[in-house]
Amino acid sequence: MGGMTGAGAGANLLALRSHNAALVLDLLRTAGSDGISRLELAERTGLTPQAVSKITARLREDGLAAEAGRRASTGGKPRTVLRLVPEAAYAVGVHLDRDEVRAVLVDLRGTVVGERRAALDLGAGAGAVLTAVTDAVRVADAVRATGADAVRVPVTDAVRATRADAVAEAVRAKAAEAVRVTATEALPAGPLLARAGSLLGVGVALPGPLDHVRGVLHRVTGFPEWDGFPLREALAERLGVPVVVDKDTNAAALGLAAVGEGGSFAYLHLGTGLGAGLVIGGSVHRGARTGAGEFGHQVIQLDGPPCTCGDRGCLEALCLGAVARGDVEEAARVLGAGAANLVGLLDIDVVLLGGRTVAATPEAFVRGVGAVLGARARRTGEGAVPVRVAPGGGRVVAVGAAQLVLGPVFGRGDG
Repeated sequence: MGGMTGAGAGANLLALRSHNAALVLDLLRTAGSDGISRLELAERTGLTPQAVSKITARLREDGLAAEAGRRASTGGKPRTVLRLVPEAAYAVGVHLDRDEVRAVLVDLRGTVVGERRAALDLGAGAGAVLTAVTDAVRVADAVRATGADAVRVPVTDAVRATRADAVAEAVRAKAAEAVRVTATEALPAGPLLARAGSLLGVGVALPGPLDHVRGVLHRVTGFPEWDGFPLREALAERLGVPVVVDKDTNAAALGLAAVGEGGSFAYLHLGTGLGAGLVIGGSVHRGARTGAGEFGHQVIQLDGPPCTCGDRGCLEALCLGAVARGDVEEAARVLGAGAANLVGLLDIDVVLLGGRTVAATPEAFVRGVGAVLGARARRTGEGAVPVRVAPGGGRVVAVGAAQLVLGPVFGRGDG
């Protein structure tokens, strides 16, 4: 597929012209490299064979699908099977934390093929933050400038490009040239470089509160100066592609659901702050004003220690205070108390833990939160809700942010 740049190209692919095309693409995605026949697509979507043929012809014309060989049939000629072309298009996911920015480039299957991580001060002002995000997107996206689908951009500031199966040195040099930028380098507005595949858009996840629908920040906890800032509009103007903005915990929950975490669950993220992403009945629950999941700001100790949100005795203040004292056991107990409140309110199936503070001592947090939920289960006579570390490690929010863009491509409407 030829390189496509600009917001129009991305928006066109995001729409994918019809809901039926999205259904077909999702089946191609789940079929993997083995592929799926047109007849199977018709059976599983309920569409007519003629409709499936038209859709798959268009997907092949756009480079999103390709033949994957033939499969024997039960009487009649062998059937041609089709597969998704993962490298036909990409999305970038950005995790904008209070002190760091991480950007990942993912293909249509959600596989990370490029990454950038750099220090950041969220309070440095809109200009500096926008430049840092644009820089991180450009570096992560530099993979597509090389045409090398497996080049990985390392997370160190000494920028190099490597590939597990040995990319030619000329490609390696080109990747290094493309990603050699500085934290203060301002990029011009408009589209990024021309690429081999399409950049569908950029998903940005950061601490709330914010308005997911309009892409406008509210009084981000600890950074009230962001109140009313139109982040989505500002980044879309700089990057020249569609931008979606959501809370970090919502993005992580969406990404976890996309890779197969089923049922209703809570993702609890403990890093520079504390929040929750909620999936209820298979969909991310954001609330009417994107206010759901402000988990860290439930007051559990009246007249307790002050919190950056302006209240006192918040779960976040108590939990981070224990972490600062080096009392991981107490931090896990406090986190467990909040998790027990969620289980009681929402009757969820599983609690997933993530964030850099959890990653430092994951066993202690799983054990501590699990103990509180176990005690609750004994009191209520119910089965204990399981607790485990969320898969994905430090990338879970950034990868989930990319799913904000990929979700609608495959008919998942809560992106």
